Amino acid sequence: MTETATTTAAADPVRIGIVSISDRASSGVYEDKGLPALQDWLTRALQNPIAFEPRLIPDETERISATLIELVDAGCSLVLTTGGTGPALRDVTPEATLAVAHKEMPGFGEQMRQISLAFVPTAILSRQVAVLRDKSLIINLPGQPKAIAETLEGLKNADGTQRINGIFAAVPYCIDLIGGPYLETHDAVCKAFRPKSAVRPSR
Repeated sequence: MTETATTTAAADPVRIGIVSISDRASSGVYEDKGLPALQDWLTRALQNPIAFEPRLIPDETERISATLIELVDAGCSLVLTTGGTGPALRDVTPEATLAVAHKEMPGFGEQMRQISLAFVPTAILSRQVAVLRDKSLIINLPGQPKAIAETLEGLKNADGTQRINGIFAAVPYCIDLIGGPYLETHDAVCKAFRPKSAVRPSR
């Protein structure tokens, strides 16, 4: 099912896959909070018109890999997953993601763990990865809505200045480099970083 969020019409449209991976949520044991958290944050952060491709699936390696391939083939320039990145036996999201990768982007996982370590020492147990497949960037995010926002936005000082950069600041330029749409952010939520030569003139 595709859901559309209407924002600034002048910005490039973008298709984004959002995937919540949980045995219990996918079977209806409890309400999924991952998909609403991802959609809410992206809608606030991006000026682009967004077509969301949401998926709620169980912790099964082949199912996860197949879903990621499906979303890339459907034209998603960005695919964000949540859940299944810890050390538990059923946590297989990183393995399923790496299985469909054409290139690995280790900096994203390193920065997510650095951000989370500011809050909990168990952040070192997180195994999130990010990869490229064709012209798509796939990133594994934490499972909790609060942690999703923290890793995407980064950490700010009391006066609102940036203390630790979130990973999303690098996402728009990464997507530029792989031939995707030009993502424009709302700076109050997350300011995208691009080299001056890559910044599109304001309209």
